[in-house]
Amino acid sequence: MLEILTESLCTAVLITGLVVIMMMLIEVFNVRSDGRMFSGLRNRRVRQVLLSALLGAIPGCMGGFASVSLYTHGLISFGALTAMMIASSGDEAFVMLAMFPGRSAWIFLILFVVAVVVGLLVDLFHSRYEGCHSMNVHDEDREQEDEHNHVRHFGRKRLLMLFGVMLFLCVLLKGWLDVNDTGVAGLEAEVTGGFGLLSEEWMYWLFAALSLGVIGVLLSGGDHFVDEHLWKHIVVRHLPSIFIWTFGTILLLGLLMSKFEIASWISDNTILMILLAAAVGIIPESGPHLVFVSLYAAGVVPLPVLLASCISQDGHASLPLLAESRGSFIKAKLINVAVAAIIGFITL
Repeated sequence: MLEILTESLCTAVLITGLVVIMMMLIEVFNVRSDGRMFSGLRNRRVRQVLLSALLGAIPGCMGGFASVSLYTHGLISFGALTAMMIASSGDEAFVMLAMFPGRSAWIFLILFVVAVVVGLLVDLFHSRYEGCHSMNVHDEDREQEDEHNHVRHFGRKRLLMLFGVMLFLCVLLKGWLDVNDTGVAGLEAEVTGGFGLLSEEWMYWLFAALSLGVIGVLLSGGDHFVDEHLWKHIVVRHLPSIFIWTFGTILLLGLLMSKFEIASWISDNTILMILLAAAVGIIPESGPHLVFVSLYAAGVVPLPVLLASCISQDGHASLPLLAESRGSFIKAKLINVAVAAIIGFITL
């Protein structure tokens, strides 16, 4: 119980930290470009779907977190979000690349094509944007471009954010949040032989560099930007819900998975396996899906079963979405499961 609690807490802190860093950087880029940086995405559904699908195709959950951040800011459509969730295979992508790299490349290409097609179709019937729509550039932001008006004080809010980001940077580089010696992390280490391009460790170094950028912004940013955009919008509005929902979900899943063995449910019925793989994909967690990756690598199940699993699941990428918009999470997951089953049966 204590081990599950510790792992859930560390994973929740890691995911929340990565998402918050990305959200802060999106705010910085949006304000510094006077809102022009992401203006090219607005009202351009094809471009949004392509970008989001590409982010989802990045192994691991980092690209998925970025796509969810863009969606919750009202910068990409629901179809684009759905495309990311279909294209993403979560942490299992690293294991697939290590165990069968050639076939993995083709699988990722199939996922990307399906993601783009489905994302565009979804946008034909789902025209409404969702999210907080608070990516606004205020008059004070434009005024603070003038050096004379660039007021900066090191008050409580700025110091708290500085301390939080620096603490996250330290634990990230020290590896204190990487507590999993089994499951996905353990299998990745086993098949890749430690650190390498197939490991997520290089992504942690990337986010460490991005954290340094956020620290620079906190040291140099004007009071209005730090208070309105970083503190009130991200820290107060988004951070608590992201952490609470992520921690609660992972803890609940950890307790359930310690009591039930998903692999024991698997039979030799391929049709049942496709439906099971699609259904298991509802779980916003990396780990259960490794069963299907391992069975495919061993030649026990055919490609349609693995495709159904990859389409339906997206690792941890959708956890921040669960915190921000439960309705969007449920709708996107239902679409993913339906598409996973359909593609599984078509390719059978």
